[in-house]
Amino acid sequence: MNITEFLINNLPTLLALLATGVFAGILAGLLGVGGGIVIVPVLFFLFQGFGVSAESAMLIATATSLATIVPTSISSIRSHNLKGNVDVELLKRWAVFILIGVLVGAWLVTHVEGTLLTMLFGVIAILSALNMLFRTGKSALFKQLPNKAGQSVMGTSIGFFSSMVGIGGGTLSVPLLTLYNYPAHKAVGTAAAIGLIISLPGALTMMIAGTTPADAPAGTLGLVNVVSFVCIVPLTVLFAPVGASLASKLDAAMLKKVFAFVLFLTGARMLAQLFFGG
Repeated sequence: MNITEFLINNLPTLLALLATGVFAGILAGLLGVGGGIVIVPVLFFLFQGFGVSAESAMLIATATSLATIVPTSISSIRSHNLKGNVDVELLKRWAVFILIGVLVGAWLVTHVEGTLLTMLFGVIAILSALNMLFRTGKSALFKQLPNKAGQSVMGTSIGFFSSMVGIGGGTLSVPLLTLYNYPAHKAVGTAAAIGLIISLPGALTMMIAGTTPADAPAGTLGLVNVVSFVCIVPLTVLFAPVGASLASKLDAAMLKKVFAFVLFLTGARMLAQLFFGG
């Protein structure tokens, strides 16, 4: 099959993937949410719409999402670093533990059923939505970060759970850091770097060690769908500044609540499909 035939035969899928890139980019710029929390559920339902089983769809969505985070996190790191919002000292303390968590989590993804990942993502999505809806920026519960042992557990947990569900560092690390009275702007900037530590080894592990499902969409290597990666990444990077520009003109706080509500419903929908076949 030549490239023209491939494009024609897969046009609906390609258009949907391009739309996903636009949507994820605008939301990332507008609300400061990580792309993975958007891309994973979209790919999960999209792949099923084109005949992929729910189990395979979740495995591929998780790995592909991590791959898309690599270039976008690099771009984000540069931007935040110029503003002095990347905490290098924290990264030095956490990097090894994050990496350990990522490698264990990514290896597990290549050996577990997709239903476990679906359940885990659904729970994390609901908790993230509730955090955005009800927790204010002043709701720190602790005065400072815990000791080295506590921080090692935090780093390992962030790496493990993020790699297991295909999200970057922001979804878990930002609310966790701010819980410990950590400055929000530094939490966001440092999360971009954490996202790279998570996404690069995680995606590579799933690409190399993962077994491509029999019903995987075209262009899947291991568990990473390269076609989705190529379609999503350029548009995510291109439209993130558009979202940032809109943020200054729209009520971002209200939009964030709307997104949180949609995220809650998405997580609930994934859990409902898993447990009730709905």
